[in-house]
Amino acid sequence: MKHEIFEKNTILLAIAILLTVAIGGLVQIVPLYTIDSTIEKVDGVRPYSPLELAGRNIYVREGCYLCHSQQIRPFRDEVERYGHYSLAAESMYDHPFQWGSKRTGPDLARVGGKYSNAWHTAHLIDPRAVVPESVMPMYGFLAKNELTFNDAGAHLATLRAAGDPYTDEQIAQAAADFTTQALGEASGGDVDALMARYPKAVVGDFDGDPSKVSELDAVIAYLQMLGTLVDFTTYKPEGEMAR
Repeated sequence: MKHEIFEKNTILLAIAILLTVAIGGLVQIVPLYTIDSTIEKVDGVRPYSPLELAGRNIYVREGCYLCHSQQIRPFRDEVERYGHYSLAAESMYDHPFQWGSKRTGPDLARVGGKYSNAWHTAHLIDPRAVVPESVMPMYGFLAKNELTFNDAGAHLATLRAAGDPYTDEQIAQAAADFTTQALGEASGGDVDALMARYPKAVVGDFDGDPSKVSELDAVIAYLQMLGTLVDFTTYKPEGEMAR
């Protein structure tokens, strides 16, 4: 048989394997140099607001991603349970992204707006108070920890250096926007200006304590925006629009 020559000659077999892998690699890599970006541009996707960003940092710090993925696969059972499959553009400002396959708890890619702020507060303080079968740890200490983000502007400037499109205005107003989103009009900040800079941001006293901005405020602000930026009633993939 023709393949016997490869089976009897290890050097020839190694060369053939090398050529096969090289050709396969070129087929995958070369097309990437013919396009501007591998991420489809999607209307509505924006960088995180300072409060959402602080909440995400806490989310990562506490290891929430170890039990909750943020990636809905394009399979019928996943879409029916969690919502529209995840888009790469929705994670383009994540450093690092929160994809994964571990789901001790549900996927959170579309959790924004699914529950009220009060529900999230109760759930994070004592998960079993609202979900009796939950094995999630209690995070009541987040409500007690006052959060300051004095270097919010520097944080956004660093992310801009990494490629996130924060404007000079967003960087200059970062500290004010942080407080305004957490406390709303009670902060004395300009809510309308905040919303113009960060469309669809959820504004208000998330944990029910207007006396301070807590870590719980930030985490809930982050959770409440997940999956809300893209209007899937009008969204169509680029390939579908081309047809």
